[in-house]
Amino acid sequence: MIQSTRTSTTVSRRGSSARGGVGQYLRRGVATIGGVIALLWIVWLVNAALLGGSLLAFGILPRTTRGLAGIPLHPLLHADSVHLMHNSLGLLLFGTLAYLKEESDFWLVLVIGTFAGGLAVWLLGRPAIHIGASGVVFAFFGYLVSVGWFERRIGTLILSIVLFLGWGSVLLGVLPLQRGISWEGHLFGFAAGVFAAWSLSRGRARVHARANA
Repeated sequence: MIQSTRTSTTVSRRGSSARGGVGQYLRRGVATIGGVIALLWIVWLVNAALLGGSLLAFGILPRTTRGLAGIPLHPLLHADSVHLMHNSLGLLLFGTLAYLKEESDFWLVLVIGTFAGGLAVWLLGRPAIHIGASGVVFAFFGYLVSVGWFERRIGTLILSIVLFLGWGSVLLGVLPLQRGISWEGHLFGFAAGVFAAWSLSRGRARVHARANA
């Protein structure tokens, strides 16, 4: 009886610890995604209400020295609340899914989408000011729909297929179909996300191979 009681107590504590770990991870995820989206709204409100929209000049202006500052800054800048709302919803959906898969992947895709995607826009984009977090949203989408192919794991493969079937139409955003839309930001953001998925998958495959060597 004593042995049985101790075993039950140990299992119970482990189960409670596991649940606590998952809960803590989810709370951190809510704080992370919510914090990123809140930052975008704070910047927009300050720019619209106090600065007369002057911060929009700090977007990416391709192939100019002053446009270089827009590479890290462009995801923070939005023309209006509708523009920002669309990107907030995209970050909430795709950013959350990336975070739930792996927290480190979320941050890496965010950084690669911002800097690699932004640099590509600076090098190859039209001579106009490119702003908005849509490139980062497309980076998360590109990562999510391609990571299943690169990892070849059933869980991530199902995730990629479901997302492609459900939201594949967003890829129309990489085509020059609408005036005033930075389709280059969408295209290069998506490509940056695919690159991130490939890079992360290769890194994990090498670690796994060394562990089994």
